Amino acid sequence: MSNETLYERLGGEPAIGAVVEEFYDRVLADERVNHHFEDVDMAEQRSHQTKFLSAVTGGPLRYEGEEMATAHEELAISPAEFDAVATHLDEALRVFDVDDADREAVMEAVAGFERDVVEGPSAGG
Repeated sequence: MSNETLYERLGGEPAIGAVVEEFYDRVLADERVNHHFEDVDMAEQRSHQTKFLSAVTGGPLRYEGEEMATAHEELAISPAEFDAVATHLDEALRVFDVDDADREAVMEAVAGFERDVVEGPSAGG
């Protein structure tokens, strides 16, 4: 088994950046969720997301954004919206022929942030 990180298997920052481009093209075309991005600098958002995905897949880039819960608390994101966005990420990974195990690993890493992103009473308190 290879010692490569998921980040390396995905192709590093250039490949992750390409996935992020495809991902946001899909998100911005989706009327269920695109309203969350109306006043967002998308160049900055794409860069931010590339760094985030690089960090959660074991890459050398540090994610220096706000805590996930703080960054999303004013957005009132529903579980259905989170699922829609996650589906777009999954589809973007498929466009770039990411193998199933690596795609599932990315999706698991992202799913770990659902509680911080989705509004509502916290499950723990």
